[in-house]
Amino acid sequence: MIEQDNPRFQKLNDLVARGIDPYPHSFEWTHQSPDIKKEFETIEHEPSQKEVRFAGRLMTLRKHGKTTFAHLQDMYGKVQVFVGFNDIGEEKYKLFNEMDLGDILGVRGPVFRTKTGEITIIVREFQLLSKSLRNLPEKWHGLKDVEIRYRQRYMDLVSNPEVMKIFITRSKIISGMREFLDGRGYLEIESPMMQSLAGGATAKPFKTWHNALGIPLYLRIAPELFHKRVLVGGIEKIYEINRNFRNEGISTRHNPEFTMMELYTSYWDYNKTMDLCEEIYRYVTQKALGTTVVEYNGHTFDFSQPWERLSVLDAIKKYTGLEFQWNEDIDSVKEKAATVVSVPSAMTHPDEIVMYVFEEKVEPNLIQPTLIKDYPSSQSPLSKRSDAHPEIAERFEGFVACMEVGNAYSEQNDPLLQREAFEAQVKDSDKNDELPKEVDEDYLRALEHGMPPASGLGLGIDRMVMLLTGQTSIREVILFPLLRPEKETQETEANPEAETVEE
Repeated sequence: MIEQDNPRFQKLNDLVARGIDPYPHSFEWTHQSPDIKKEFETIEHEPSQKEVRFAGRLMTLRKHGKTTFAHLQDMYGKVQVFVGFNDIGEEKYKLFNEMDLGDILGVRGPVFRTKTGEITIIVREFQLLSKSLRNLPEKWHGLKDVEIRYRQRYMDLVSNPEVMKIFITRSKIISGMREFLDGRGYLEIESPMMQSLAGGATAKPFKTWHNALGIPLYLRIAPELFHKRVLVGGIEKIYEINRNFRNEGISTRHNPEFTMMELYTSYWDYNKTMDLCEEIYRYVTQKALGTTVVEYNGHTFDFSQPWERLSVLDAIKKYTGLEFQWNEDIDSVKEKAATVVSVPSAMTHPDEIVMYVFEEKVEPNLIQPTLIKDYPSSQSPLSKRSDAHPEIAERFEGFVACMEVGNAYSEQNDPLLQREAFEAQVKDSDKNDELPKEVDEDYLRALEHGMPPASGLGLGIDRMVMLLTGQTSIREVILFPLLRPEKETQETEANPEAETVEE
């Protein structure tokens, strides 16, 4: 809380005493900073006939006798303003110079170019729009300041133009995604975020309680099962840009609350969805960045080019030389795997061990955009099996920069096979708390009415933003990432032996 002897607080009281409203209701601006720079790109030293109205936060203030130069900053950048004693009079000139850095001002006046070449507004009139009672941070650096940046994201946005740019780009990515899908006939829907059964993915849910109904509820880990209910109802092409919640660890690539785009296309299989995945990345990248070429963590990606496509087993052979088969004898699998990894003793299914080899030895090599397909059906309960090879699920995952960026299936629409898969999960749930504890009978009832063949795709929005903005931590692309309570953080710093969250 601001102390009343704070100089800015005293200025606030002085403004009020002089009849100046420090927090007016509105200000009608005509231009933002890019508009001014574009419209007056060719302006010379003579002031324009046209006046502009511009608003922003006061970031610099330099007084030179009876003239003052300052910079106001809006969400897109800074614009210089010139305030002259002869232009606004003694009283207003004095008032302008009493403003503090961080105050939000609105100005009106013509535009000219200074001798140093900077486009500048000559202030004929100004208005205080919001009095700032705290000093702007001087700079942000070091690990401790990273914590402050995430906790006080509002000041991070003010102080760091690159951070502002990330979130402007994030908005463009999401709007580009919608534009692409809307233009191809997909209908945007909404599915419940609180569910009586957590399903649609293998993950530990957050649990809550509904007082009026007297029942436990779970925050959504995935929207999949509700989306496929919609396909049963006859809406054939759907998508949702949705928030999901998984009660898991925090890292540079994981946040317990995250954003995904999930879509379903009736009468498709996963082959067509592979093409769609590439098309989405190509379109959205071009829309958000103006190019399909992206620089990320020392690598260059061109999303106008086709992605490499490999089966899981072919990828393992390519990067390790090992040849596996699905449902191979477990002793044989363990013997092969032990030549490249240390197999955890808790792994008892051969397909699980093969996938462990893939995760440890293949994923770190998947730098360029790659689609990995044909996962084991034993590990993909919601996916349709290959007719020719039932041990294979018609499933693929997208990888870029060694990160999984998407997951897709040919969706299982056989209610009898889906029941078998659900019952197997429930049977194993006592050994894995990420598996559902009961069968979703309502979803099976929907399938029994008949769901058309379909393929679904889920793309991680946060990781897409990371790739397209060059960020290696997911926290940099989420406005307000999950953090420990501030008091608890301070206690942890005082007690170094307290538990910490690893990056």
